[in-house]
Amino acid sequence: MGEGALLPPPTELSELDFSSSDAGRGLATAAGEVEVREAVSGIGAVFEEAAVLYANGNVGEAEKVLAATLDDAEATSGEGLWMMLLDLYRLTGQRQRFESRVLDYATRFERSPPSWVDLSAAASRPAGDRAPTVNLSGSLAAQAETQLRQISALARRSGAVRIDVGRLRSVADAGCALLLSLLNELAAERITVSLASVDLFVEELARRAQVGQAEGRDTWLLLLELLQFTGDQARFENLAVDYAITFEESPPSWRGIALPKPEAAQAPASAVSGGGFQLSGELCGASNEGLKRLASHAAETQDMKVDCAQLRRIDFVCAGLLFNILATIKAQGKLVTLFNVNAMVAALLRVMSVDQVAHVTLRH
Repeated sequence: MGEGALLPPPTELSELDFSSSDAGRGLATAAGEVEVREAVSGIGAVFEEAAVLYANGNVGEAEKVLAATLDDAEATSGEGLWMMLLDLYRLTGQRQRFESRVLDYATRFERSPPSWVDLSAAASRPAGDRAPTVNLSGSLAAQAETQLRQISALARRSGAVRIDVGRLRSVADAGCALLLSLLNELAAERITVSLASVDLFVEELARRAQVGQAEGRDTWLLLLELLQFTGDQARFENLAVDYAITFEESPPSWRGIALPKPEAAQAPASAVSGGGFQLSGELCGASNEGLKRLASHAAETQDMKVDCAQLRRIDFVCAGLLFNILATIKAQGKLVTLFNVNAMVAALLRVMSVDQVAHVTLRH
């Protein structure tokens, strides 16, 4: 096979306009220690920043960057940025915000907009499987941040998590704030969380919540949140009144969290019938087993098609590993097609030049 035959055909991704007049915007600071290469000419800083933020799990910040640009009357935004925001809403299950944008998209580009599909972790998780269980142990204090960050990463990879709090031995208000923040973040992303051994923990927090003593506000708020999980609405309402009296502010409202059955996401990578391959969930970390399986499967296949319909996110490290794998495969005279890729993942693949070593097509 000649060298010319090794070049993949133009991708849908490369044909989209990601340019923006906001040329002064810097790259996302959330990239941390990852060195971000200069973007391909014409991509635009907003596109690159949003891709980096989402790759690092900063969903809210990525949404703000995209929405701010699209709402700026003086900015010239290409279709690619619109597709990214619409897919971000689908990935996080925000149907109302999605539907508020699609009419603007249709009017601007004079074409039918994408239809609503719930691509969130909760929707893509197959029923009947068990969610991974983690034990929150030791002291729930400021020092628990690392442990909670690990739980957060696992929950995002799996699409669900079961947290057992039965091994906690002590608790501090700072730790309550961290756990409450984690629960709120996962809820915003529609990642299913269930709690185990929660009754004793609730009683410990209740002992600390003294009416009229305006101390430990986050302890009160976490207690109210846990009562949502236990379904104890009567106790919640009574505590909410005590909270209002103690802190002289409105308490959270009862949401009636449905207690989920423990479930988990499908395997992050697997072979499918017909010789194809599937990537799903969130690919993160330097020792990603899913990408190792992809490389192994590609060694036995001439032209491999990889279905990415259930792939919600890929981080910078995995995107770099994917580029290296695909570049090696291409050098062997083989072609890999990544299809059904959501626009947020596709954005990072373009930043990392993955679309130069594989055929990448977007999900509709």
